[in-house]
Amino acid sequence: MAVTAAALGDTLESVVGRNYLISDPLRLTSYAVDGSVPRWVAAPGHVEEVGALLRLAFDERLAVVPRGTGERMELGNLPGRVDLVLDCSRLSAEVAYEPDDLTITVRAGLSLEALSARLAPRRQFLPLDPLVGSSRSLGGVVATNDSGPLRLRYGTARDLLLGVRFVQADGTVTFGGARVVKSVTGYDIPKLLVGSLGTLGILVELTLRLHPMVEAEAHWLVSFPSAERAGAFLAGIVDSALQPSRLELLNGEALIGLALPHAPAAVAVTVGSVPPAVRSQGEALLTLAARDGGEVRALPDGGLWRRLGRLLAGALLVKVVTAPALTAEMLSSVDELARGLGLRARVLAEAGDGVLHVALTGDLSPEQWERSVILPLRDWVGPEGGSVVVEAAPQPLKARLDVWGPIEPGVLAVMRRLKAEFDPRGILNPGRFVDRM
Repeated sequence: MAVTAAALGDTLESVVGRNYLISDPLRLTSYAVDGSVPRWVAAPGHVEEVGALLRLAFDERLAVVPRGTGERMELGNLPGRVDLVLDCSRLSAEVAYEPDDLTITVRAGLSLEALSARLAPRRQFLPLDPLVGSSRSLGGVVATNDSGPLRLRYGTARDLLLGVRFVQADGTVTFGGARVVKSVTGYDIPKLLVGSLGTLGILVELTLRLHPMVEAEAHWLVSFPSAERAGAFLAGIVDSALQPSRLELLNGEALIGLALPHAPAAVAVTVGSVPPAVRSQGEALLTLAARDGGEVRALPDGGLWRRLGRLLAGALLVKVVTAPALTAEMLSSVDELARGLGLRARVLAEAGDGVLHVALTGDLSPEQWERSVILPLRDWVGPEGGSVVVEAAPQPLKARLDVWGPIEPGVLAVMRRLKAEFDPRGILNPGRFVDRM
C-alpha cells in the first residue's frame, strides 16, 4: 500500500533530522531542476543515511536527483520527475590521506577548493580545473566528467579516479577500484560512474590520484590575425618538444569578454616544470609564435584560467568535440555560423583535445536554435566521430531535442542494459541522461 506524502516526509525526517529536510514550498523552488520543483530536499550527513534514503525511495518509487553544490544542475535533458533532491554537501570529510603514495580518499561532497587547501602544505594537488570553478564538489565534477585545460597534461577524471564508494538505487553501499571491500564483478566501476550524471548510483566517497606541484610555471597569451594562423601555431607546438600543461584557443568574442586585447584568435599557454625548463620552453614558444605571425604577451600569473568560466554564464552552452587537428577550423566555422545568424559566440577550445565550449547568445526561437545551430554542428562533427552536447539551454529547446545527441545503437543498447541492472526501477535522475533514460 502506498505511503502518504505526510508519512513519507516524516520518514525522511527521521533519517536526516528536522534541520536537514526541506519541505517548505518556497524554499524548494531554489532546488528546482529545469523547472521541476522537488517534493523534498534531504541532506544526509553519513553514508548510512544515503543508503536509508535510497532504500525508501526505491520502495516508494521516488525519483531522486543528486546534487552537489548546484553549479551544473542545468546539465541533462528535462527530468521526467523530481521527488527527492539528495543534497550531498554535508558529505565532505577526509577519509584517508597517503601523501607518500600520492592518494587521498574523501567524501564526495568535499569541494575542489577545500581539497586544494588540504593538499597545499605537502605541495600536492588534484589536476582537475573545470571551467565553472573550484567551488564545485568532487562528486559533482566526477558525475559530470568535468575536466578543464589541465586535462592536456594530466588527463580527465577517469585517469585520476582510483576507487569509489557509491550507493545503488536500492540503498546497497558498494565499492569499486581502490580500497575495495565489496565490489561488483565484471565492471570497472570508477570509469563507469564518471560522467554518468548520478543515473547508476550516488557517489559518496572517492579515492583520487594526486600529483606534485611543479616548481615553476609561466603563462602567455599569443594573439593571431586569424584562426588559421593560430591553428598553424598549435600544430607547431604538437610537432615540437614543448610540453605545455594548458593550451586554450580563444576566439575574438572570448577575448573581449575577458577584457584582453582584441584579435580574431589567441592561444593561452601554460608551461610548468623546473625553472630552467620553463625558461627554455618559453624561448621556443616565442620562436614558434613569430613564425606564425603571433604577438606574445607574458601573463603575470594564472588568473586568466580562473576567469574563463565567466564567459559561459547566462548563455546557450554547447560542448563540441572534434578531432584535435580540426579545432581551429571548427572555431572558424562556429564564428561564421554565429555571424550569419546574428548571434554572439564566445568560444573556449581545449586545443590539444579537440573540445570546444561555445557560449551562444541571440534572439532565436527554439525551432531555429535546433534547425540552424545544433543540427548543423552535429552534421559537421558526426562523420569524424565527434559529438555535440547542449550543456545549458532554455526549457523549450530542451523539450525539442535530446541534449546529448544521437548515440550509436549498439552503444545505446549497452547503456540501457547497465541502467536496468544498476537502477531497475528507474528512480535515479530519470529522463535526464542519454536517450532520456
